[in-house]
Amino acid sequence: MKLPSPSDACCAPRAVDCGPPAVVPDLPLHDGAADEALAQLARALAHPARVRLLRILVARGTCVCGELVAELPLAQSTVSQHLKVLKDAGLVRGTVEGPRTCYCVDVGVLTRAQALLGALGTGEGT
Repeated sequence: MKLPSPSDACCAPRAVDCGPPAVVPDLPLHDGAADEALAQLARALAHPARVRLLRILVARGTCVCGELVAELPLAQSTVSQHLKVLKDAGLVRGTVEGPRTCYCVDVGVLTRAQALLGALGTGEGT
């Protein structure tokens, strides 16, 4: 999956700002904190609808406001709950624009998740 760059990851075609990206420190990939971070991210991705939402946001590479509900065979309230889980884990950012919230991927957090997952296969830190 090709990630948008941090500069264009959110809202380039729209005048909507999804808020500041999370500050993702360059932490070790093989310690207890890394294991906890990976577990938290895995819990957030533990439902196919959340994986699909993340794929949609990555593919769009921009802020998405109301269109996400149309992409899934789920009620608006269910989609909102799944987005809340992704947002709480830091994988997406969102800002309120009038009666709706616009979402985009936090590229730094997603990149960290990819690094943590990749480190599982190295056998280090055991």
